[in-house]
Amino acid sequence: MHPIAAERGRLVPYLLAWIPLGVLLAALLALTGSLGWVEALAVALPLTLVYADVCLGAFYVCRAVPLGPTNLGRLALTHLAASMASAIIWVVGSRAWVGALDWLGAFPGLSAREPRVVSVIFFGTGVLFFLLSSALHYLLAAVEASRRAETEALRLELVSREAELRALRAQIHPHFLFNSLNSISALVTSDPVGARRMCILLAEFLRASLTLGSRDKIPLGEELALVEKLLAIEGVRFGSRLGREQEVEEDARPCLVPPLLLQPLVENAVTHGISGLVDGGTVRIEARRRGSHLDLAVENPRDPETPARKGTGLGLDNVKRRLLAAYGREAAVTVREDRRRFRVELTLPAQSA
Repeated sequence: MHPIAAERGRLVPYLLAWIPLGVLLAALLALTGSLGWVEALAVALPLTLVYADVCLGAFYVCRAVPLGPTNLGRLALTHLAASMASAIIWVVGSRAWVGALDWLGAFPGLSAREPRVVSVIFFGTGVLFFLLSSALHYLLAAVEASRRAETEALRLELVSREAELRALRAQIHPHFLFNSLNSISALVTSDPVGARRMCILLAEFLRASLTLGSRDKIPLGEELALVEKLLAIEGVRFGSRLGREQEVEEDARPCLVPPLLLQPLVENAVTHGISGLVDGGTVRIEARRRGSHLDLAVENPRDPETPARKGTGLGLDNVKRRLLAAYGREAAVTVREDRRRFRVELTLPAQSA
C-alpha cells in the first residue's frame, strides 16, 4: 500500500508542499522573458500538481531497489532512468497544456511564444523533482520500518511479560502446597480430624484459586475472599493463635489486581511471623483507593528473639517481579519492619472492570 496515497493525512500535505515548487517553476518560466507572471503561473501550477501525482510512482521504484542490499550504481541508474522518463512525459504534457490554453483562448498566441528553453526547464525540473520524491519515499520507508520494528519490539516485550507472569503464577501453587502438605502431615497423628478438615479446606482453596488464577486480573474483593480461605486453612493448624483483621475501603474492592497477589504475603506473615510467637498474633490486611492508585498492605507481628527462618525466597520476590512485569514503574513494593512488626505495602494503578 502506498504510504502517501493511502492516507489523506499525508496526501494533502504532500500536494500542498508542491505549490511552492510550482511557484518556483513559474518564476523560472517568467525569467525567460517570453511569458508573463500570470501566464507562467497558469502553465506551471496545474502541471506541477499533476506531476506530483506522477512522482508518487517513485514509491514503486524505491521498493524495487531498496537502499540496503542494492548496489549503489544500479540504484543511481534506475532512479535516473525513471526520473528522465517521467520528465519526458511531463514535457509532452506541458506542450499539450500550453496548446490547450492557447486553443481555449485563455492566452492567445501562447504556443507561438513558448521558447524551446521552456521544455528544457520542464525536463530539468522534472528530473530534479522526481529524485526529490524518491528521497522522500526512502525516508518514509525508513520511518515505517522503524515504526514496525518498534511495534514488534513492544509485542515481543508483552509476550515476554506474559510468559514471565505465567511462570511466576505457576510457582505459587507448588510453594503453598509444599507448606500445606507439611502441615497436614504434622496433624495426621496429633489431630486427625483437623488434618481431614485441612484437606477439605485445601481442596476448596485450590479449586477457587485455579478458577481465579486463569484470569489476568480479578476484583480485589475476590482476592480477599481467597485470602480468607487461605487463613482458614492456616487456622486449623494454629487455632486461636491466628487472628485476622481487615481494614478495606468499599471503593477499593472493585479495583482489579493480579490473582493470587496477596497469597504469598499472607503465607509469609503466618509462616515467618505468627508461627514464631507463643501467643500467636493477628495478620492485618489493609486496602484503600487513593486517587488513581490502590494501596494494599499486609502486616504481622513477630518475635524479635526468633531467628529468621530459611525459606525458598519465592514469596516477596515473586510479588515484586509480578508487579514489575504487570505494571512496570507504576507499581511499587515497600517493606517496613522493626523488631516486633513486619509490614509489606503495595502500590499499583487503580483499575476497574
